[in-house]
Amino acid sequence: MARPTTATAGIQPAASSSSDTASAPTAPAVSGRVPASRKQPSHRGRFLGRTVLPVAAFFAVLVGGWQLVAVRSDSVLIPDVPTIWSSLADTVTQPLFYSSLGATLLRVGLGFALAFVTAVVIGIVMGRVEFVRRFFEPAVLIGLTVPGLVWALLCVIWFGVSLTNPVVAVALSAAPALTLSIYQGTRAMDSELREMAYVYRFSLATQLRYLWLPSLLPALLSGARLGLSLSWKVIVLVEMFGMSSGVGYELNNQFAAQNVAGVLSWTLLFAVVMAVLEYGVLQGLERRLGRWRKVATV
Repeated sequence: MARPTTATAGIQPAASSSSDTASAPTAPAVSGRVPASRKQPSHRGRFLGRTVLPVAAFFAVLVGGWQLVAVRSDSVLIPDVPTIWSSLADTVTQPLFYSSLGATLLRVGLGFALAFVTAVVIGIVMGRVEFVRRFFEPAVLIGLTVPGLVWALLCVIWFGVSLTNPVVAVALSAAPALTLSIYQGTRAMDSELREMAYVYRFSLATQLRYLWLPSLLPALLSGARLGLSLSWKVIVLVEMFGMSSGVGYELNNQFAAQNVAGVLSWTLLFAVVMAVLEYGVLQGLERRLGRWRKVATV
């Protein structure tokens, strides 16, 4: 018997395979689409769920709770939400608000800048030299324990109604917390980096720019947040007691007139400005200046 050719042998398995496929049940086609219930939330949805939703829930609870207390108390000392909103609108539309806010921001900015520069120098030297640490340690502790009201009163007595008064008061209040934060950041810095700078004989400017400031960035930002919060509190006290302009001065006027809605409106607007500086300025700087850390850890 003649052996089947290669072509015939190759055709026969293919025919049987096609018949088996025809007799087998057809599997349902698998779609490339993901069911709607299994779809992952978008980036925008995650952002809204993680950041916007908690903040909105907090303010909803705050406003609703205040309105409930105001309705139940029925007192002029606790105005309801519509009254406070009307006072807010009136305050924002007045040019006095912007001039007062500008004066307060200028005083806080100058005082905080003075405190920041002083704290950076003293904090780094305290972290490097034991004698300097022991010398400035009592001053830092005293500055942390003295209330801001005391600095406000003393600066009003010493400098009177002048720009020096709020600038020095803000600097005295913010510098101790900033110095302590920078000192702790200096002590926690990697010793090998300091040895490298010593071996290669980097200049002081090069060390500050490429070694100290990048390594101290978390300490600088955390200290800046704490220093700014103290600065806002002190500047209001200084303007209430010894200045003729500013947000604190206007708050004192509303208090003297027994206008609770006016006091709350100025306070809320002041808090909004602080939130803008925190979320718009400080956190923006933190993301921009800290990008190299994320790249280094990848």
